[in-house]
Amino acid sequence: MYHKFICLILVLVLSFSCSKKELVVTTPSESEKAFEIYKEAVDAMNDGDILFASKKFSEAELILPQIEFSAKASLMSSYCLYSINFYDEAMESLEKFISKYPADKNIPYAHYLIAISLYEQILDEKKDINPLLKSKKKIDSFLKNYPDTEYALDLKFKLDLINNQLAAKELYVAKYYVKRQKWIPAINRLKIIVNDYNETVFIEEALHRLVEIYYKVGLESEAKATAAILGYNYNTSEWYKESYRVLNKDYKIKRVREAKKKEDGLIKRTIQKLLKYEKKN
Repeated sequence: MYHKFICLILVLVLSFSCSKKELVVTTPSESEKAFEIYKEAVDAMNDGDILFASKKFSEAELILPQIEFSAKASLMSSYCLYSINFYDEAMESLEKFISKYPADKNIPYAHYLIAISLYEQILDEKKDINPLLKSKKKIDSFLKNYPDTEYALDLKFKLDLINNQLAAKELYVAKYYVKRQKWIPAINRLKIIVNDYNETVFIEEALHRLVEIYYKVGLESEAKATAAILGYNYNTSEWYKESYRVLNKDYKIKRVREAKKKEDGLIKRTIQKLLKYEKKN
């Protein structure tokens, strides 16, 4: 009985030793396999087979032994998708990376790639401004959370471009309403530029158009106040000169006189043609 007990203990010890030995052997093998897959992904990327590289990076992520390496593989997979303009897939992959590796040092870069992916999808702001708004929201968030990163300067430049596009859209719509003498909607659109996009190149014209409309509808105090803002901030602007003429009534008189002059010229030319016709007959 005693010998059986000893044998049982020896079997258990040997079994444990074997299983432990198998783990020691297996783990390096998997690590080597993971790094081989990672290298295969890098080679594929260098050879231009980007989609295949992305898949291999994702495959390597699942079996790489250290979280630092698996995070890098995940980010490389996302970058590959971005580089071949698979923007939606890249953003989905980047969101997973951010969620899975929140402490990784490359988190700002992941957010940057998402912002750029949104920016690259801006096509025609006159037809659809949603991509502009989504891109603006993401860039605003990035600049708030990572203002001192190396990516901030590039996104600030892109944000300026986006704001100018949005301001141009508002001005376009405002002019549409002005042509149809819909003053209130026009004023509302111009105020959006003044309040939200006052650092764009369209702010001067927006202020001038407000002066014109206010004067047109009899709100002279509002017209003067808006012109004062325009003059204080942009006193060398051509739009300020136009606003000055509006308020001094030269603008209106000049336009009427020019129109009358053109009309008289047309009448005279027509009469002269008729007189020539009569002489010939």
